Amino acid sequence: MKSGQKSNYCEHCGDFHDPVHEYVSSVKVGEPIPDYPFEVYHKDEVKEMKFSDLKGKWFVVMFYPADFTFVCPTELEEMATLYPKFQELGAEIISFSTDTVFVHKAWHDTSPAIRHIDFPMGADPSGKIACAFGVLVEGEEFVQTEGEGCAMRGTFIIDPNGILRSMEVTHNSIGRKAAETLRKIQAAQYVEKHPGNVCPASWEEGDEGMTPGMGLVGKI
Repeated sequence: MKSGQKSNYCEHCGDFHDPVHEYVSSVKVGEPIPDYPFEVYHKDEVKEMKFSDLKGKWFVVMFYPADFTFVCPTELEEMATLYPKFQELGAEIISFSTDTVFVHKAWHDTSPAIRHIDFPMGADPSGKIACAFGVLVEGEEFVQTEGEGCAMRGTFIIDPNGILRSMEVTHNSIGRKAAETLRKIQAAQYVEKHPGNVCPASWEEGDEGMTPGMGLVGKI
C-alpha cells in the first residue's frame, strides 16, 4: 500500500481494499483462499456463487486468458472430457476468465469444443478474483505478450476446508494438461487419507506412497 492511500478492512471478504488497486490479497499454498462472490454460466443459466459454497468438496479453479481464443478451447475441452473423473473424486471444476457470463454463453453456443463443458464457467470482468489469485495481467512487461486485463493460465487445487493445496501458473503460450491436474488431486487425496505419507515423482493412483524417515536417508 502506497503512502497516502486510504484503506478499509472488509469484514465480508477479510481483505484490505484501496481505491487504486481494490483487491490486493494473494493466495498462498497452505493458506485459505479468499471467499469472493461471482457469477457463473452453467447449464444454460446464470447463477450466483461464492467459493464457500464448495466447502466440503475438493475443487479446481482454472484461469485462462479469454473466450474465443485458440489454446483456451483445447484446454477447456480436455478438462471437460475428464470432468466425470473429477466428479468421481468428489471434485468440482470452475473455469475463469475476465469475460462476462454473456460472452461465456455465446462461446458455449458457438464453439464445438466449449459445447462439451458441463462445469461452471466463472466470470470475473472486474479482474478482482484473478488479482486475488495473482494471475491478472498487469504491468508493461506482460501487456504486449499476455494482454492487459486478461488472466494468465493458472490452475489452483483447493481442499474441502478451503485451503490451497497446489498452484501452477504458466505463460499464456503454453497449454496445460488436464490429466496432470487430475493426478495432483488424486495425490492430494491420497496423502490426506494416509497421514505421514508422501507421493514420489510421477505417482499415479494405485501406486504406493512413501513414509519419510531416517531409514530412507541415502537409500533413494
